[in-house]
Amino acid sequence: MEREEQLLAEVRDEFGLIRVLQVGDYRFLEFGAAVEQSCVFTADPSWLEYDYTRAMLLGGLCHPAPETALFLGLGAGNLTQACLRFLPLEDIEVIELRPAVPELAMRYLGLQNDPRLYIRIGDAAELLETAERSDLIFVDLYNDAGPDAAHLAWSFLKRCQEKLNPGGWLVINQWGTSDDKPLGAALLRGLYHRHYWECPVKEGNVVLLVPADLEQDLDEIGLRRRAEALAPCLGYSLDSLIGALRPAS
Repeated sequence: MEREEQLLAEVRDEFGLIRVLQVGDYRFLEFGAAVEQSCVFTADPSWLEYDYTRAMLLGGLCHPAPETALFLGLGAGNLTQACLRFLPLEDIEVIELRPAVPELAMRYLGLQNDPRLYIRIGDAAELLETAERSDLIFVDLYNDAGPDAAHLAWSFLKRCQEKLNPGGWLVINQWGTSDDKPLGAALLRGLYHRHYWECPVKEGNVVLLVPADLEQDLDEIGLRRRAEALAPCLGYSLDSLIGALRPAS
């Protein structure tokens, strides 16, 4: 039986429409004409419902002990919530374009006002220069038409990598193409010298795990160990996503 959809909030800003909907135990953040951006389980806002968000959390586990993280794009904030809860982070900075997004996330979507969390409003491409260097950087910049231009901007993606601390990881939620490659694969291979890993997920996206430099490799044994230790707290396993990891092709 289909559950009734309930509209909780609707806001218009200079970029268009933002809505928060509830269906059963889930709330959804939508941009524009029913373009879903995020899904939150109301009983536990740190629960990651979709594989692409779980793959991004997996990217955070590539670092053995991250202390700082930068999120470019907030959405409903459930990935941010998961990282605050499950990673040993001391400081998180978020850059979000639309002021209504964090307001709605805190009012309706369970985003907590954590003292470790600092949110700035503005264009990530412009504010990146003034962001602190981080152990982890998550790029998830989407609008109602798809990926933001930054997802395929050489200079922006290069600066993201340069903002990493030594040993850090850049995690990019990229659209997938019909042949199971990330959008802009040729650009990404050239920019990062084919030295990154891809995690294709069932939603059709490809999450990229990019190390800070060419001397840094993915410690799959350590990654598996950290994922297995965390699984009882998460309530799900990340093994299938680790199995899907592949070097950039």
